[in-house]
Amino acid sequence: MAVRLPQNLSAGLQQETGWSVLDYELREQKAQTLGTLSGQVEQALAALRAFDADVHRSDERIRRHILLDEAADRVWAFMIQREMCGFRNWDAVVRDYDIPREVLNRVGQVRR
Repeated sequence: MAVRLPQNLSAGLQQETGWSVLDYELREQKAQTLGTLSGQVEQALAALRAFDADVHRSDERIRRHILLDEAADRVWAFMIQREMCGFRNWDAVVRDYDIPREVLNRVGQVRR
């Protein structure tokens, strides 16, 4: 939910035009999508880590490949959205999310 300043307080800051309202809404949508994708990246990476931690499932290679592909797709979508928001530095993101090299190697690949 967005919170906007009351009209009497924001009038001195910027005149509200059709373009400024549209720009505000677009920025809000970008930020919301970025937050959603961030959560999806965290979930996909957590599922992959949980799978790898389970010793009894080590023989299920197909399931692991599916989890790797899912994580790579989520990271790819997150990368695109971040760049659309103007954030270009990826070193901190890879470090903060602890994205495995194996996932990064699959980012952007087209699978059939």
